[in-house]
Amino acid sequence: MTTDLLPPLTQNADARTYGSESSQAGGAEAGPLAGSARGLHMITWGCQMNVYDSARMTDVLRPLGYAPVESASDADMIILNTCHIRDRAAEKVFSELGRLRLIKEERKADGRPTVLAVAGCVAQAEGEQILKRAPYVDIVLGPQTYHRLPEMVARAARAGGSVIDTDFPAEQKFDFLPEAAAPQTQGNVTAFLTVQEGCDKFCSFCVVPYTRGAEASRAVASVLAEARRMAESGVREITLLGQNVNAYHGEGPDGRIWGLARLAEALSSIPGLARIRYTTSHPRDMGDDLIAAHRDLPALMPFLHLPVQSGSDTILKAMNRGHTADEYRRLVEKLREARPDIALSSDFIVGHPGETDEDFEATMALIRDVGFALAYSFKYSIRPGTPAAGAPRQVAETVKDERLQALQALLREQQDAFNASVVGLTAPVLFTGRGRKPGQMVGRSPWLQPVHVDGPDTLIGVERPVRLDARFSNSLAGTLVKECAPT
Repeated sequence: MTTDLLPPLTQNADARTYGSESSQAGGAEAGPLAGSARGLHMITWGCQMNVYDSARMTDVLRPLGYAPVESASDADMIILNTCHIRDRAAEKVFSELGRLRLIKEERKADGRPTVLAVAGCVAQAEGEQILKRAPYVDIVLGPQTYHRLPEMVARAARAGGSVIDTDFPAEQKFDFLPEAAAPQTQGNVTAFLTVQEGCDKFCSFCVVPYTRGAEASRAVASVLAEARRMAESGVREITLLGQNVNAYHGEGPDGRIWGLARLAEALSSIPGLARIRYTTSHPRDMGDDLIAAHRDLPALMPFLHLPVQSGSDTILKAMNRGHTADEYRRLVEKLREARPDIALSSDFIVGHPGETDEDFEATMALIRDVGFALAYSFKYSIRPGTPAAGAPRQVAETVKDERLQALQALLREQQDAFNASVVGLTAPVLFTGRGRKPGQMVGRSPWLQPVHVDGPDTLIGVERPVRLDARFSNSLAGTLVKECAPT
């Protein structure tokens, strides 16, 4: 089973879920267990980094005999890897735990005990509360401690009670993880690779600094080694992940600190690796070297997710974003000067405390000025413990609803216009798998659009020129262009 997850078009906050119960960590086909292997069922909610984290937790547990299974009813261990970005995130976790409790009790009655664990950002934020409200949970672990998971399993077995580990350890978890198992990417054309975690920006609405901790970057050698293994297993496109990925500052093999631009340059020389992407970025860390990398590195795709959140300087200041709307506009100009075909994606929040009609119109003006190929849009919702949670002048839900609908309508127009603008072009498409119809293949354009063509299975893993013939709501249709042999 692959985790070839494409970002959807404009969404509301409640739908931004990339993983699902059927997303088995590790990318391996789940099936019957052989011998004495133990079943591991991973439920992944949230961002691409959670997908990556779930895969690495599977790697950590593999030496203990755990292997992925499709159904929770067949699992000796169930891990719910949670996301705190979703609205009412904690309540949704407890609702899911209620369902999993029934499965655990049924298995226990049959003499098949099950370890139930909650991981991720909700676990970090609500650790003690989870054990209080759901005492049948065996393990609660934060995003920075999953390298300790085997120890937690042993402690839970010895103590016969719950284990909680939501510390921010001094050591980096990446220094203690085993090499990713081949099944994680074997047969996959695209893959995620976490290079940076945490954030030091402390935006008023965001829980990341409290659940993921301070900014930390993996060593360059570790990143390159994992990328090489991915490429050797057939991966052609890697997306570098980080809460603030363009703040990457990893120690290089030369003893110096490398930024994301230099890391991308090194990655682009790996044999077989054709494409590099990265997400999520912060405007304050979009340096000139990274802008130049978009100009100079063909492997760095012309698609950039650069969240701005608001077009109002008043709200940007209240959000503690550290930049103005015009500074964002100038940054976009520099990017487009360096790479004229670059497409931009962004995040927008409507209804932040204190947002007036004039502030919202400033956001709409910025959207019209910049033009976006893709966007994620959300209503502001309170995240306990964040500065904005207790701010005065909270915006009424009805007003937030109206603003979100207007903003999404404009963004939808821009996305449709961008997709229409590439019709008639010939572009390289990296094919990732079969389409829904017999004889149909699907791939990714340089701008991350799904592209369907008629063609053979041998296209999988291959980048081929495609004439883009038509656009649909969320995809493009094209025709393979015959490549002429050089004379």
